[in-house]
Amino acid sequence: MLGAAGPVVPGDNGTRGGQNHRMQPLAVHHVSINVPDVAAALAFYTEVLGGTERSDRPDFAFGGAWIDLGASQLHLLEAAAPAVLGQHFAVRVADLDAAVAELRGRGVEVGDPRPVGPGRQTFVADPAGNTVELYELVDGADATGS
Repeated sequence: MLGAAGPVVPGDNGTRGGQNHRMQPLAVHHVSINVPDVAAALAFYTEVLGGTERSDRPDFAFGGAWIDLGASQLHLLEAAAPAVLGQHFAVRVADLDAAVAELRGRGVEVGDPRPVGPGRQTFVADPAGNTVELYELVDGADATGS
């Protein structure tokens, strides 16, 4: 894998070539996904998953939408969705069982929750086939997973 400063080595402790790197990621600001039908994806992420469409998206030369999902944003880009090869993003929810019940009540196909790390997860596909993980922390775990 290549980073801007050269090869990225797993386990790199922040020093490369005698330089000390001090970038401190704070959060994921947004994730962009390709969707061939922006209106269908926008309806799914707002009406089904509870996001809120933003009004500050610039007028780009391609279709799309920006959505708030909690403290992060999802950017929809009007383009063919890629093949599903395991890529996904996760939306943290307060009550996974309630979320699954609500989705199933709307006729959305969603898997059964299962334990993973300090929480529980399940998966759902948007209208374009993009995979979305729904994630809930288990009682006692903090947001960092410890």
